[in-house]
Amino acid sequence: MTHSTIPASPADAFQHFLATPLDALLVPQQDVSAEEKFLALFQRCAVEVPAYRQFLQAHGIDPARIDSYQDFQNLPLMGKADYMQAYLLPARCFGGSLSGADRVAVSSGSTGQPTFWPRSAAYELDVAVRFEQVFKDSFQADKRSTLAVVCFALGNWVGGLFTTSCCWHLTRKGYPLMVATPGNNKAEIFRVVRELAPHFEQTVLLGYPPFIKDVIDAGTGEGIVWSDFKPKLVFAGEVFSEEWRALLAQRIGSQAVCFDSASLYGTADGGVLGNETPFSIAIRRWLAQRPEAARELFGESRLPTLVQYDPRSRFFEMHDDTLVVSGENSVPLLRYHIADKGGVLSFGQIWDFLKQHGVESLSQLGLDSDFQARQLPFVYVFGRADFTVSYYGANIYPENVTVGLEQPEFSAWVTGKFVLQIQETEDRDKYLHIAVELLPGVAANDSMAPALAASIREQLLRLNSEFAHYTPAERQLPKISLHAFADSEYFPVGVKHRYTRR
Repeated sequence: MTHSTIPASPADAFQHFLATPLDALLVPQQDVSAEEKFLALFQRCAVEVPAYRQFLQAHGIDPARIDSYQDFQNLPLMGKADYMQAYLLPARCFGGSLSGADRVAVSSGSTGQPTFWPRSAAYELDVAVRFEQVFKDSFQADKRSTLAVVCFALGNWVGGLFTTSCCWHLTRKGYPLMVATPGNNKAEIFRVVRELAPHFEQTVLLGYPPFIKDVIDAGTGEGIVWSDFKPKLVFAGEVFSEEWRALLAQRIGSQAVCFDSASLYGTADGGVLGNETPFSIAIRRWLAQRPEAARELFGESRLPTLVQYDPRSRFFEMHDDTLVVSGENSVPLLRYHIADKGGVLSFGQIWDFLKQHGVESLSQLGLDSDFQARQLPFVYVFGRADFTVSYYGANIYPENVTVGLEQPEFSAWVTGKFVLQIQETEDRDKYLHIAVELLPGVAANDSMAPALAASIREQLLRLNSEFAHYTPAERQLPKISLHAFADSEYFPVGVKHRYTRR
């Protein structure tokens, strides 16, 4: 897709994508910088997007006075509440109309009120470049016949159909790729793999990390020998450890961990914002063995997802240790606050850091010395900075859990306080754990935890469509632990209570 903000026709956009090799799509254009591109996008939106025009007026901003990148950096941040939910959907689109969009994705809100994200196939092409990076640079799918099995939930939710569509764009570009769409139905996935995978040089499974692990483990239990199919894995939606990646690599018979999987950083509102590369994975694996270096680089001891991104496609800034993104879509994003905790590092900053810690060559990171790393910047993401937790790709909100605890039959047992966490079994399977505080003087009995778990599951299924459609049925029942009033581990007295814990 052209990196000008002058809208090409969909036919022109497709022709550009199909005719332009990946290397040319990712080489920085000398004629316009990312900063200039998004300044021009701002000027276009100030004229063509009615909601954004009103948003600027409400903040007392004259668009004619915004004529430098420094001015752009001082524009107000867009948020869900003050922009996406404050203006009608057509008004947030170019031309004040939905007529330019031909598809829609839905994301769940904290109250179960969904947000709709219209887009056009032409705007998918920037995102298809992220898939092309993974399929070409990591999987060499331009040279190998490849079966791509989409294991994300299908329907209005963004993962499944967006992924399918981007993979179809690659087939039109000439990649020897067949796309199968069983969705998150394990029996259908196994049927596809057994029937089709033997006819391809490699098989790619695309889905949420814990679900892909379930697929691999259950498939092994049903007699599928994954290593026969040279599996590759594409993840999205969750941060995972390098120990977890190594475990999956072992279970699929991977001989090249940095090349056999890749995680995408994506959102319903912005599409895929960045992607893991063999280089970013090698750096992350190196950091996983050096927690002090990771803490120095990221400011925390836990490892974030680390991806590379194209700043002319999705432009990142930082605000109070959280990420702000701009991107051209049917609903354009200009300094949109996505509430993810993280930060941005240039390609040079990463290399300088590695050299300070004694890394002089790619071979010291476990990559071949002739590997060519793309000189794209990095964004790192810890996850939501708000109070959600991510489980099988679904954002789970404390408000959803509260409703399950507030049923009348439980009012004599619980205070209403709880702590929501994602934990792992010894076999590194994720599960939803909820620690619940009992009222003073109430002792736990064997019937309480199962009753609370069933109630919370019922309300999550009712209120949160992502949870209902992303999470396998056998993983939907939370594990409840009951704790005495003012329990020092979960409910200490005198400190502000946090309903989530990571």
